[in-house]
Amino acid sequence: MPGMFAARKLKKDRKKFRWKEKDYKDRMTQFKKKKGPLKGSPQGKGIVLEKRAVEAMQPNSALRKCVRIQLLKNGKRVTAFCPGDGAIEHIDEHDEVLIEGLGGSGKGAKGDIPGVRWKVIQVNGVSLLELVRGNKEKPTR
Repeated sequence: MPGMFAARKLKKDRKKFRWKEKDYKDRMTQFKKKKGPLKGSPQGKGIVLEKRAVEAMQPNSALRKCVRIQLLKNGKRVTAFCPGDGAIEHIDEHDEVLIEGLGGSGKGAKGDIPGVRWKVIQVNGVSLLELVRGNKEKPTR
C-alpha cells in the first residue's frame, strides 16, 4: 500500500515508465506514419521506371499489372498496382504518376498481390479512371 502523500510520485513514475511500452511509444511518436516511403503523406508523385506483371498469390492464378516507380520526394522505388481493365496501356515509361495506399490493413499489401502496397490514381495529371473509361485522353508532353 503506497503512502498517504505518494500520489504525485506514483503519477510521475507511471508517466515515465509508460514509454517502455512499445504500443504507447509507437502511438505517441506516430512512428508508423513516418516510416513508409511516403513519410506519412497520403499520396506521392513519382516517375514510371518500368511496367511489370506481378504473379498473384495462391489460390489465385493471374498476372497483376503493376508499375515500378521512383518517388520524386526522396528517390525511393516502389511498386504500384494499376487498377482497371487495360489501365496499364495508358501508362508509359517516364510518365509522372500519383500514387496512394492500396487499402490493405495498416501498412500491408491488399488481396493477392504480394509486396504491392500502392495504387496509381493519376497519370500526367489526369485520373486513371477517366482514361480507362475513355472520358479523357492523356496529354502529350
